[in-house]
Amino acid sequence: MSWLRFGRAIARTIRGKQKLMIPTGTAAPAFTLPGLDGKPVSLTALLRDGPALLVFFKASCPVCQMTLPFLNRLLDSAVGVTAISQDDAITTQRFRAHFGVTVPALLDDEDSGYPVSNEYRITNVPSLFLVEPDGGISLAVNGFSKADLLTIAARAQVELFRAGEKVPEWRPG
Repeated sequence: MSWLRFGRAIARTIRGKQKLMIPTGTAAPAFTLPGLDGKPVSLTALLRDGPALLVFFKASCPVCQMTLPFLNRLLDSAVGVTAISQDDAITTQRFRAHFGVTVPALLDDEDSGYPVSNEYRITNVPSLFLVEPDGGISLAVNGFSKADLLTIAARAQVELFRAGEKVPEWRPG
């Protein structure tokens, strides 16, 4: 985010006009974003096979770097996971390679004005939204929350954390 845009975001927050991220129990805003291959992907398409976990992240975010590899373990489960990168394609690909992340990624970067991040009112990353097939948000999480991730893992019938792994209870985004 440019410093000018960042300053404007802070000013909106100070004036009280910026709202917190979309909460649980509301409808997920529809969207279409390009994948790393350039092909457009819509929320409707993501929900065809069941619930979708949307994970907004930025490559430079240490909490995102910790979170995304765990979420890789949800692949091929009952919950589809899609990462929504606030970086360009090259930075996103480098992040995925460095951290061994194979979760599908869509691009919502600065050049496009972060349209989906703005619709979901993202203020910090990682921000996660569990979207049900009917389009409702059943879980909204800001930062790393072990308890919330365990809830998602139970729904997906996946062991997200393994014995001996040091996993914090919570980390702010």
